[in-house]
Amino acid sequence: MLSRLSRFLTFRPTSYPVFSTSVDPTMTEVAVFASGCFWGTEHIFLKHYPPNPEPGKGIVSTAVGYTGGKADVSNPSYRQVCSGSTDHAEAVRIVFDPKVVGYEELVEFFYRTHDPTTVNRQGGDTGTQYRSAIFTTTPEQATIAQRVTEEVQAKHFAPKGTKIVTEILAAGPWWNAEDYHQLYLFKNPGGYQCPTHRLHW
Repeated sequence: MLSRLSRFLTFRPTSYPVFSTSVDPTMTEVAVFASGCFWGTEHIFLKHYPPNPEPGKGIVSTAVGYTGGKADVSNPSYRQVCSGSTDHAEAVRIVFDPKVVGYEELVEFFYRTHDPTTVNRQGGDTGTQYRSAIFTTTPEQATIAQRVTEEVQAKHFAPKGTKIVTEILAAGPWWNAEDYHQLYLFKNPGGYQCPTHRLHW
């Protein structure tokens, strides 16, 4: 009884992830994905690749924000992005440990957890900010993203007669979203979540 109680107190769940500070930042990589409302994109990645208890499943930290927009627009606000005038996508920036989880696996998971066949749309959310996109941070990532996309298309979408429309682009400037967006669905479990953010296979 005492040992069970001790274990419960030691591993008491938290309402939102606790990110590690012990991982050497020089040994990490960055992945950037856009798949509709960034609340849900961040939430589903962290549910399946939780950083705690350590050593976690490979994700070291995340941030939601804006990228892929017009070059003359810097540090856009949520309102600006939602207007469609800046062309930015809502995205999640994932710092991960490649010794624990590979980029290839993260790209496939990205495809598993949204509908990559709709242009500028996820579920009822429409607009350029909700487009499906992979923003690569290295030439190697670009090669992997293209290969995985072709494999996923052939296995999961061609048999249904649908086509992936996800953009694969070199990552450009990144702007963190406002603080209240960060880890939103962990802090607000009853908040809005796009119905496409689930495991599709």
